[in-house]
Amino acid sequence: MKILDNDAFYDLIRQYDPDDEYHLVGEVDYHLLCDEKPYEGVNSHREALRAVFDRLAEQSIESKERAREMFGDAYADRLRPLTYDLGKAQPSPLAPPAFFYCPNIIRTDYYGSAFYDAEWKPNDENFGTTVPYWYALMEPVHGRRNKPEDFKKVNEALFPNGTESLDIYEWTTDWSDFFDAGHEWYGACCWSVYDKTLGRYAVMLVSATD
Repeated sequence: MKILDNDAFYDLIRQYDPDDEYHLVGEVDYHLLCDEKPYEGVNSHREALRAVFDRLAEQSIESKERAREMFGDAYADRLRPLTYDLGKAQPSPLAPPAFFYCPNIIRTDYYGSAFYDAEWKPNDENFGTTVPYWYALMEPVHGRRNKPEDFKKVNEALFPNGTESLDIYEWTTDWSDFFDAGHEWYGACCWSVYDKTLGRYAVMLVSATD
């Protein structure tokens, strides 16, 4: 499984977050991959997750060493490299219409907060759990709020041949400390999507707190 670092999709989404180190829109962190092996359903999705989390673990070790050089051992020793146990990750298939559902904005208040015609709303019961894809993209903890047209624009660029030929899995998030921040408050999500028309995988991660 090969991570694609220079896909044109990243050029488009950089307008939403100009930090080149991350591929974020809202709270969604996108990772694109391809594989020379034939597609094997959920097993291929799991290998895509493995490739992404191998990369994230390597980056966490590199970040710790940079912190050691800049701030010394005492600070760096408080940083833990990312860990994960992919064997604990459990997938559930998702239908494209449900995954790509996006509500309409019915009004905005004086402070710019949007109100939607959606059944799902953030509350004390669902904080720290999985949030809908549309919410993760449109309602980040801090920074730019995106609109339904942004949701559509990003997904048309990510899946230019439409969504009918996509295999989508939602994964549990109890298998890596990457998701700890999201479990605290905002929410934690892990989705993998295979586009049969492109032979390309998209791993989409969410983990944020206030």
